[in-house]
Amino acid sequence: MNIIAVDDEKYLLKDIEKAIREAVTSATVKGFRKPKDALEVAKGNNIDVAFLDIKMIGMTGLELAKKLKDINGNTNIIFVTGYSEYAIDSYSIPASGYILKPVTKEAVLEAMKNLRNPVELKSQKKIKVQCFGNFEVFCDGKPLYFSRAKAKEVFAYLIDRQGAFVTTAEIASVIWEVRTYKKNLPDQIRVIISSLQKTLRENCAENIIIRKHNQIAINKEKIQCDYYEFLKMNASAVNTYTGEYMSNYSWAEITAGYMQNRSK
Repeated sequence: MNIIAVDDEKYLLKDIEKAIREAVTSATVKGFRKPKDALEVAKGNNIDVAFLDIKMIGMTGLELAKKLKDINGNTNIIFVTGYSEYAIDSYSIPASGYILKPVTKEAVLEAMKNLRNPVELKSQKKIKVQCFGNFEVFCDGKPLYFSRAKAKEVFAYLIDRQGAFVTTAEIASVIWEVRTYKKNLPDQIRVIISSLQKTLRENCAENIIIRKHNQIAINKEKIQCDYYEFLKMNASAVNTYTGEYMSNYSWAEITAGYMQNRSK
């Protein structure tokens, strides 16, 4: 389940995110202080539930709700505000709930019980990524087959970037080893990324990949990875590391050198 929260006040947004994560532990939760950033993410990702502050500078929660509904009519809207007089206004938009601040776990749970468009909670399959030696991906213990080798390599690079967003230009530079786009390269990269998303969606979990306009990243929280455990200095991962990191990709040599120095 993908949930977004939008509030232009930094600390109130953190409180809303915290309450949502406590109430819906299996969901992917993203917070935004700028409505336009939330819209950009919604265009490339299926948003199941949106918790929106009504009174925001530049674009109100009511206006944002309408735009989100235009993108995906099944997105559940839950309004969040400190002003009870806005309740009547919110009813002009098909909303699933209305929560007064401060937002609590209990209020979120109650709102989630009354969604206009119920969301089926799918069991999350466990995806395991092996970076030591050759790069491999396993879903529920079985090797994951990628129909396109470049899709697997793009996924490896996103793992290497540890959840940081990368642009298509960066992917082209690193994986295709080009500094300037060839005429059809942007379209080719989009096809590869779509293939990667399709593979993950059909075999593991659709919310591992996060897309924004011309940018892509992975959700580290959904992945079990020996490299990430090594960075945490997990004893088991450190002992498993034998000096090889994503050996099938030349661009991984920089990270491999870093790990070699750290392991000494």
